[in-house]
Amino acid sequence: MKLLIIILLLIVLAVLGSALLQLVRGPSGSPKLVRALTWRIGLSIAIFILLLLAGHFGWITPHGL
Repeated sequence: MKLLIIILLLIVLAVLGSALLQLVRGPSGSPKLVRALTWRIGLSIAIFILLLLAGHFGWITPHGL
């Protein structure tokens, strides 16, 4: 489960980097930029929901610091 979350976070970073490149290279309202940011938001929401479900079903457990 932890590996899946780490992979998804790395994908989010890659998509965010792609959006940054599109912002630097082209106009700020380009379809590629909007698509990349939409993917980032969707993946971030999916990670949040996955963490909530994993905590609810006991796949991951919180620990004290």
